[in-house]
Amino acid sequence: MKTTTLTPSAISIKSENLYSQLQCDHCGGIHDKNKIHTFCLKDNQPLIAKYHLSESFSKESLKNKPYNMWRYSEVFPIEKEENIVSLGEGFTPLLSLSNLESSYNQSRLLLKDESGNPTGSFKARGISMAVSKAKELGVTEMCIPTAGNAGSALAAYCAKAGMTAHIFMPEATPKTFQLDCEIMGANVTKVKGNIADAAALMKSKNDGSWFDISTLKEPFRLEGKKTMGYEIAEQLNWKLPDVVLYPTGGGTGLIGIWKAFHEMKALGWIDSIPTRMVAVQGDGCDPIIQSFKKGENSIPKYENPAPTIANGLRVPRPFGDRHVMKSIYESNGTAIAVSDEEIKDGLSEFAKSEGLFLSPEGAAVWVGYKKLRASNWIKEHESVVMLNTGSVYKYAENLYS
Repeated sequence: MKTTTLTPSAISIKSENLYSQLQCDHCGGIHDKNKIHTFCLKDNQPLIAKYHLSESFSKESLKNKPYNMWRYSEVFPIEKEENIVSLGEGFTPLLSLSNLESSYNQSRLLLKDESGNPTGSFKARGISMAVSKAKELGVTEMCIPTAGNAGSALAAYCAKAGMTAHIFMPEATPKTFQLDCEIMGANVTKVKGNIADAAALMKSKNDGSWFDISTLKEPFRLEGKKTMGYEIAEQLNWKLPDVVLYPTGGGTGLIGIWKAFHEMKALGWIDSIPTRMVAVQGDGCDPIIQSFKKGENSIPKYENPAPTIANGLRVPRPFGDRHVMKSIYESNGTAIAVSDEEIKDGLSEFAKSEGLFLSPEGAAVWVGYKKLRASNWIKEHESVVMLNTGSVYKYAENLYS
């Protein structure tokens, strides 16, 4: 992978920026892009950034751009270069898993490894975008409930931007994540319970002066996460994989990748979208799987979610539930649950086979792949991309417990 120094010219916003508006896909309501918005208050649904997609932004123009997330700036909501808050996120490697390909008789098995991002996870993409747009709109204080990685990212990007971060996390969050936030100068509140309890306390403490960037309760984290989809396509020479497996808590990444595929088709960069999207969850908190089994379009709250070593998967009800389900259904995908014991076994097998120590969420995806391969839902001739969303080293105490 090429190394790039992030000078202003390396992350500049081009004059042909295509950002047009914010829209609620549920009611169709349009929201002024120049004002601060959270979500559609009429429908309690996420707002989605829309673009004037045309072939004026060609994939050939990427050839002279630096290898970071900001190479796709024409389809970003940031309109002025000076508002970009970047720590070098994006263009993570897409690794060939040749040993496991042989073991499981898979034509092409790949891992998109997000662990090398700033603060150690894919959350850097979305938070970089959200903080940049918040800066552009004049926001100075932001808040988030987190199971770990999102809090680390918000603390870091707010520190870089000179903003104040208010972070609410379950007491059971691994201490490395807690230290990460505290050392960056964030205001950290530890909460008994899960991420939903953290969100409820945060809401009660917010008098309206903090901009809430909870998953999909603001429009712009999604725009950072979608760059994983752009990168996968580019790294595969614009031929999309047959299957993408994603560890799904809040679901922003899964939705974002699917959004990116559709944007690229509208831009004329790809001819078709053959990809089936797979949501992988833990069996102690699997609301997406339960709704998928029933063919439902929305997701009820999962009561009493069990503790898990994969912190990022313990989300009782994703706010963008309809978008998660739509991405799965539209792609003819599926949803599958795995246990903590299977995750631990998967970590060991993957490390011994490929020399890669996955995060628990990444290992969950690996187990999900194995189950779908065993049932022949994934065929031997197909190309498969799995997402490892973060660094395992922040989870050390979970794995030793």
